[in-house]
Amino acid sequence: ALLPHVIKASTLAVSVIVMAVPEGLPMMITVVLSANMKRMLRDSVLVRRLVGIETAGSLNILFTDKTGTLTQGRLEVTHFINGQGKTYGKKDAGKGSKRLWEILRAAISYNSAAYMDGNRAVGGNATDRAALAFASGLGAHMPMLEKVKSIPFSSDKKYMATAVTGEISAVFIKGAPEKLLPACTKAYNDQGEECPFTGRAALAEIARKLEGQAIRLIAVAVSGGALTEPFADLTFVGLLGLRDDLRKETVTGVREVQNAGIQTVMITGDAPATALAIAKDAGLVNSTADLVLTSEELRLMSDDELQKKLTLLRVVARALPADKSRLVRAAQTKGLVVGMTGDGVNDAPALKQADVGFAMGSGTEVAKEAGDIVILDDNFASIAKAVCYGRTIFKSIRKFIIYQMSICVCALGVTVLGPFLGVDSPITVIQMLWLNMVMDTLAGLAFSGEKARKKYMREPPKKRGEPMLNSYMKSQIATGGVFGTFLCLFFLKSRLFARFADPEKPLYQMTAFFALFMFLAIFMSFSARTHRMNLLEYLAGNKPFIVIMGLVTAIQLFILYFGGGIFRTVQMEPRDLILCAALAFTVIPVDLIRKAAVNKAVGAGI
Repeated sequence: ALLPHVIKASTLAVSVIVMAVPEGLPMMITVVLSANMKRMLRDSVLVRRLVGIETAGSLNILFTDKTGTLTQGRLEVTHFINGQGKTYGKKDAGKGSKRLWEILRAAISYNSAAYMDGNRAVGGNATDRAALAFASGLGAHMPMLEKVKSIPFSSDKKYMATAVTGEISAVFIKGAPEKLLPACTKAYNDQGEECPFTGRAALAEIARKLEGQAIRLIAVAVSGGALTEPFADLTFVGLLGLRDDLRKETVTGVREVQNAGIQTVMITGDAPATALAIAKDAGLVNSTADLVLTSEELRLMSDDELQKKLTLLRVVARALPADKSRLVRAAQTKGLVVGMTGDGVNDAPALKQADVGFAMGSGTEVAKEAGDIVILDDNFASIAKAVCYGRTIFKSIRKFIIYQMSICVCALGVTVLGPFLGVDSPITVIQMLWLNMVMDTLAGLAFSGEKARKKYMREPPKKRGEPMLNSYMKSQIATGGVFGTFLCLFFLKSRLFARFADPEKPLYQMTAFFALFMFLAIFMSFSARTHRMNLLEYLAGNKPFIVIMGLVTAIQLFILYFGGGIFRTVQMEPRDLILCAALAFTVIPVDLIRKAAVNKAVGAGI
């Protein structure tokens, strides 16, 4: 006599556990991330690690490269300034005395990591390619020389040098003006003759104006001695002015990211004046309070000082690869969710350390391997899209949690309280399996179809320690779960619905209850998918939701009429089916009342 009770109690216990545990959540997260990964690929965003999508939506601070990300990545030499301060535009280069242009062409061509492939400069970095293309277009004589020894460019030294021999023996040096100009004692004049370097003041004034126009300057010098460091007694050839225009989408992308509450910091190897001019054009620097630091100033700061000034930081000029890792650590210590962009081997540690690493599509394989997301078109606007997708996904996950937990609370309440009210098995095992299929698999697919909305970019980012369940979600889960439980039990025990309890049709009442419960689940999905009063908001944009919920309704009707003994159902009269659907629909106005109260009180949402 005891065994049947043990079996019954065990069955009830299993039912309670199944209802109480939201086992579909991990699967739904994978589904929604995977579904959005395909959409993001169409927007030139390749996701390497799924979790990176959701994290992107929670960014508080983003450290971004300049070249190729904010700018077009197509450097072009627009100016040449000789040692006497005479400025040549792109059209004037190569005119006049050939001797100066011959020296300049040789100094650039033999001291470069790039090379000419027909009429196109390839290899090396963007600066090398731009300088070599300029030198090749001068039309000057190219002496036949042989490279003897080279010092490759590095971010620490900020120059490269090459010793050559042949028609002439010399050392060609190219790099940051502040590194080379102090070592220059002579300069070439217009005729290509060496003379005392007397044009420093004029050169400094011209350089200051050009850097203020977002033009990057590279110094070219020649030494007649051996390739030894530090350099001394150099002959100044001239300054190359390189311009890399902003992408047309950059200003809009930067504005979107800033409106989303994400602090954006540009990290560049350019001089402070050039970096500041570009940052102003991009909209990164908008007030005198915005902070521009150099790598040297950053090095002199303690970690505590850096964290205090971090909120005002907008630009880091003359940056070193190590600066990126330090900035990431400082921001994370401050409790911020950090994003980092990079394309080189030296960027890999910072990309790996950041909460979200954005590797550039044109970057090295090492950088792509270290990053979570690859921006295929190297475009800052694509980073803004990734953030928007991340926020959409986070909201979709929260919507699914509201939906699943509301049904779990309702099913748990009915399953636990039912036996105390004389209803031994309100939901059968088979019915429970169908319910789980709806609220786990099918609902996950339905909620994953929500499209990215730009309106989400006007919301502040989530805090690093913000819990998944906020007060708004708890209120909706509690309201839907408790009201659903009350409605189901009221239907089963109230005299108002006594006609469903027909002794001649013992399964009719439980069939009607099953219909009521499943219609509740369907209507709850509409309440959960938006925190707005308009439940149809953007519904047309989520076609999978419409199709799946329509399919669930059709299958439910089929089960009610043809499920038979497997699902414990009998055929219902149409008017009773409509009554059950109408009762279930009351969950929507009840939740609308809750939304009106909550939104008016705190303006909350998911």
